[in-house]
Amino acid sequence: MDLSKPKLGLCIFAQFTKIEDSLRYFIEIAFNGKNYHGWQIQPDATSVQQTLEEALSTLLRKKIAIVGAGRTDTGVHAKQIFAHFDFVEAIDIKELCFKLNSFLPKDIVVKNIIPVKAEAHARFDAVSRTYEYHISLEKDPFATDFSYQLHHIPDVKKMNEAAKILLNYNDFQCFSKSKTDVKTYHCIITFAEWKLTNHKLVFTITANRFLRNMVRAIVGTLLEIGLGKIDVDDLHTIIKSKNRSMAGTSALAEGLYLTRVEYPKELFN
Repeated sequence: MDLSKPKLGLCIFAQFTKIEDSLRYFIEIAFNGKNYHGWQIQPDATSVQQTLEEALSTLLRKKIAIVGAGRTDTGVHAKQIFAHFDFVEAIDIKELCFKLNSFLPKDIVVKNIIPVKAEAHARFDAVSRTYEYHISLEKDPFATDFSYQLHHIPDVKKMNEAAKILLNYNDFQCFSKSKTDVKTYHCIITFAEWKLTNHKLVFTITANRFLRNMVRAIVGTLLEIGLGKIDVDDLHTIIKSKNRSMAGTSALAEGLYLTRVEYPKELFN
């Protein structure tokens, strides 16, 4: 379901004031990740989740906990990410959106708040996630914090040949952060492609789920192929090895964006 264009009526005040059970809402946000240690709350570090929870708790005058669609690493950006929270009273969505955007720092924006079914879950109900990785092929002072600066044009044709190989596998342990608590390294990648436009190179990848550091490790490996450091066919050996040290160096965080999260339409009221 395309949530980038909210349906009419989502910002209408509910015609009741309080019910016995809590109501669940999805909140759609975007953020510049430069000043944050990723999405997830962690000790002695500023996170997007913590910043949003504090804002909601202040405005709703009640301790609010939110659950995000997934984690992002330090410095990674999001053009679209969802989280859910519960609140016992009906919310004037339009007013809360306005107040949150006035209250939050300039690098976080609330795009929408959407009533959902009580069992809807921002993380577990997501059916796909899409990331983009942006590379600037010329010195650009306006892209410093938002793309990886590369001074040699890689072989995009070879990188796209390698990207297609990813769709034939579902175990990506070789691209996962070494110390992680996941139960499975299986992911279903449905799209992976590089596009070169003028002096900008963008990699887009879609999957049902991603492992920690997975996209940055894939980008780093594909760049090594594009720069002639490894061959396209070596990617088969790397994936089958299930060994992180076989894959390329992770690309820098500032070029990575979470751009889209999709859910079944049945979740929405």
